[in-house]
Amino acid sequence: MLCDDCKKNEACVHITQISPEGKIDKNLCQECAAKYGNFLFGEAKKNVSVNDFLKGIFSNSNASQPEEPAVAAPELVCPNCGMRYRDFQQTGKIGCSVCYDTFRQQMEPLLRRIHGSSVHSGKIPHRSGGTLVAKHELELLRKKLQTAVAGEEYEQAAQYRDQIRALEKSLGTAGPEGGEA
Repeated sequence: MLCDDCKKNEACVHITQISPEGKIDKNLCQECAAKYGNFLFGEAKKNVSVNDFLKGIFSNSNASQPEEPAVAAPELVCPNCGMRYRDFQQTGKIGCSVCYDTFRQQMEPLLRRIHGSSVHSGKIPHRSGGTLVAKHELELLRKKLQTAVAGEEYEQAAQYRDQIRALEKSLGTAGPEGGEA
């Protein structure tokens, strides 16, 4: 497949740009991709590699400050799989589930920067049963209750309160209030 920009070289990079106008897919050769890399990332490099891209994402956001040599900082290593944080920075892949706990302090800001949050709030698997769904619904109702009280919609807030109590009773948990309100 030929490059969409120069129409001369073989395309080796695929770029998808999503904008309010819609989705644009481009297949580019290495030279044209480098031009896009210079435009997007402000770098004067001729070759843009995946490792450079990942290093830019995973590196500290304080790039304007000169790097100080880490003298006393021990290198983090996962006790389960032996992966080092440096390996994760280079590959962008985690070795095992224990790595998330081991590298939590370094990964939380990264996840917030990439995803906007470090807490998963997506779909709930059907196999997990009704407990997770009920807990999610309980959290949603508590947020609605706070919004209703803040908006002085006390009748709606009372309905949410009653729904929360019924859901807590079915789950067998006590509410955060600790008893009757």
